[in-house]
Amino acid sequence: MKRIHQLLIAIVMICVPVGSVATSYAQKAVKRKPATAPAVEPALAATGYTLRNAADELRLEQKFAAIPSASEAKRHHLFLTAEPHPAGSARNNLLARHIAELWKLQGWEDVVIHRYDVLQSSPREVALEMVAPVAYKAALREDEYDFDTDTKNAHVSGAYLGFSASGEVTAPVVYANSGSPQDYDLLRKNGIDVKGKIVLVRYSNPYSYRGFKALTAQREGAAAILIYSDPAEDGYKRGKVYPNGPWGPESHIQRGAITYDFIVPGDPLTPGWASLPDAKRIPVEEAQSVPKIIAIPLSWRDAKPLLANMDGPLAPPAWQGGLPIKYRLGGSAVRVRLKADMDTSVVPNYVVEGRIRGAELPDEWIVLGNHRDAWVFGGVDPSSGTASQLELTRALGELKNRGIRPRRTIVMCSWDGEEYGLTGSTEWGEHFQDELRRKGVAYINVDSSASGPNFEPSSVPSLAPLLVEISRTLSDPSGKSLYAAWRETVRKTKKKAAVTDAELVNPKIGSGSDHTVFLNHVGMSSVLLDFNGPYGVYHSVYDNHFWMNKFGDPGFKYHALMSQFWGVLALRLANADILPFDFASYASSLRDFVQELNKGANAKTEVDLKPLLARIAEFEAAARELNATAQRVLSQPKPDAAALARLNAQLLQVERNWLHEPGIPGREWFKHLLYAARYTYAHLELPGLTEAMEAGKRDVAKDQARILEEAVAKNTALLRGARAGIEALATNSR
Repeated sequence: MKRIHQLLIAIVMICVPVGSVATSYAQKAVKRKPATAPAVEPALAATGYTLRNAADELRLEQKFAAIPSASEAKRHHLFLTAEPHPAGSARNNLLARHIAELWKLQGWEDVVIHRYDVLQSSPREVALEMVAPVAYKAALREDEYDFDTDTKNAHVSGAYLGFSASGEVTAPVVYANSGSPQDYDLLRKNGIDVKGKIVLVRYSNPYSYRGFKALTAQREGAAAILIYSDPAEDGYKRGKVYPNGPWGPESHIQRGAITYDFIVPGDPLTPGWASLPDAKRIPVEEAQSVPKIIAIPLSWRDAKPLLANMDGPLAPPAWQGGLPIKYRLGGSAVRVRLKADMDTSVVPNYVVEGRIRGAELPDEWIVLGNHRDAWVFGGVDPSSGTASQLELTRALGELKNRGIRPRRTIVMCSWDGEEYGLTGSTEWGEHFQDELRRKGVAYINVDSSASGPNFEPSSVPSLAPLLVEISRTLSDPSGKSLYAAWRETVRKTKKKAAVTDAELVNPKIGSGSDHTVFLNHVGMSSVLLDFNGPYGVYHSVYDNHFWMNKFGDPGFKYHALMSQFWGVLALRLANADILPFDFASYASSLRDFVQELNKGANAKTEVDLKPLLARIAEFEAAARELNATAQRVLSQPKPDAAALARLNAQLLQVERNWLHEPGIPGREWFKHLLYAARYTYAHLELPGLTEAMEAGKRDVAKDQARILEEAVAKNTALLRGARAGIEALATNSR
């Protein structure tokens, strides 16, 4: 039935005129209810604008923010989540065409669908059964519910992990906690060798990317890995479970990929270049990011019989999970037979791109993106972000249709294949790398827009103050300003009586979403936006419209607020007289990164970082002087446009200067000196230096410290030169 259904959708794609789906969908629009009018905080500012232009910009932003509608976002969401749409599926390809046609109807320009032919995998057969000490056949399926018809959709897959190796094995099972290297060290201390065995690990909190668990098991010689959702992480130990609460029920399965994209993201066969149809491809055996281990995800219901029958030593207290059993390390009593037959082949992925061309500076780009593909329905991940994106494009298109264009070009992208290896965004970024390095101002990513009410953005430090500034202009559904609601969230999270503005934005950016190519490879300033809350159905069938409407964002008000914030941020960057980068903020965070590294408990070698700290102090002084000079320039009635253009070109170069073209040692694709991610996807600052110190490679660490010093000095000279270039304008304003 699944293949027949896919064939029917493919026929629809061929036979239906290109605009029909989106046109029909648009014609069914309900009466739009505008989002709540923005709350206005006292003493609003617009950094980077002259006084006159600031007033005009704030009025424009109010016009824009009045357009996105919660009811429209809900309508988009219902359509997007109507069917499962993993990357490569006929439904996901149909959604690409739908979005392209919708953007055209909304007034977007240069709408195009890019095709990238990429390696991908899907299941033909996945099975698991315990053969000793008792018989048990795992369901590898989720329970259906009458009140949630999505759970009965015949096109929902069973349990599988993208890029699992194919194979069949029968072997003993070992419980390895979260599957990190230190967990295997503990097993060895208990006399347990996992070579040739099957390891059972849990999705852990804090999060550890399943691909790192797979790589670690592969390096340890395990025959296969089972990854299950323990109720201590995302189930009943956290609160009420679906359908009575937001946490995962006993049968929920966290699908996902185990791609080693922390080494090289994107298409495994075209590492570092775009996977266009005629691209050169390496043999799959040479692909660094393709796993060589069998892997299957489990619900805790399917994992419980294995854990309950384990022999061996009692697991330590930190390894005990939320199930009402004694967790043991196993190693001999429990034997399972598992099979994974995967179709791993090259398939097309489609990236949708649209633009609103800049009226004055069309060759300066503000790039916005959200991925479209989901493991099942993607109620939160990513369809909440896609629904917000479609309301954002409607609002910006409406302004453009009224004759209101941004000064700079806004580029909007709907990514494909994110769930498999950040694929579509990486291929597009590699495809247009040279242009992006010349023209890219910033990249603003929304993966999931709302799983709750807590605003939790991440950003390079130079844009963090801008996010705080914008939050003062928008109202939260709670009735407060977004700024006030955000401060309260951070205060509670940090368990502090009060927090400063500098503590609001997270400056530590890991991986796991589509910003990766822009920040780590292209060198574009990047921002990640989302509203978070209790969310225990990640990548499962229950991550759907029902869950979102009942738990994640009833009323879809945070979807609309995301559209507002995302769009206001894009407009603020697109229209600025002087790009609102605060490099003094960057210097402050950079100093924190170095000081934290100095205190790091994992370092096996020490390096004198005082010279680096001295360079950072010089960079901070130059940034503060430039800020002051720029502010004086903006106080003029009409600053010289050519001088401002030269200044902005220099400001864009600062983020590029953090790139080191040879890349960080061992992971050459990652070129940013300040940002990368650990193999777990966790944030990793000063990656080349940090990894060298943690590995005890003193000579490499000293070299990385020197490279950092040179980059900071280069940017200090750049800021001093930029200040000197506009000093004459500032002098005239005194």
